[in-house]
Amino acid sequence: MGTSLEPTHSRLPALPPRPERPDPDHADCRNVASILARVGDKWSVFVIMMLSDGPKRFNELKRMINGISQRMLTLTLRGLERDGLVTRTIFPTIPPRVDYELTDLGRGLQQPVKALGEWAMTHQEQIASARTRFDERNSG
Repeated sequence: MGTSLEPTHSRLPALPPRPERPDPDHADCRNVASILARVGDKWSVFVIMMLSDGPKRFNELKRMINGISQRMLTLTLRGLERDGLVTRTIFPTIPPRVDYELTDLGRGLQQPVKALGEWAMTHQEQIASARTRFDERNSG
């Protein structure tokens, strides 16, 4: 006798009713997730690391962060500025000079971001080896 694709259980418990007001813990998780998405983004990590020793101009940051496009740097800086982590100062020169600098809030991220970056640098070979072993075990 073959396998039937018909469900064997048709009496399922009802889902609990949704609360009228959202659970504050879930709202906190969503808020924290959006913050972690910003500060955990690879480009944001690089920008924060590069700004940790003082203000930088846009092109200076672009040269320092290998592989970042102009558009991605613009979006990253804008997002960091929106979140209050970076300030943008325009100097009225010709041509205008724009500096980016960490705010006090952004400087509070320096140590954890630096630690994360250093950890990644120190363990990159181990991670690459683990990935290779995993891929070999799970290919084909």
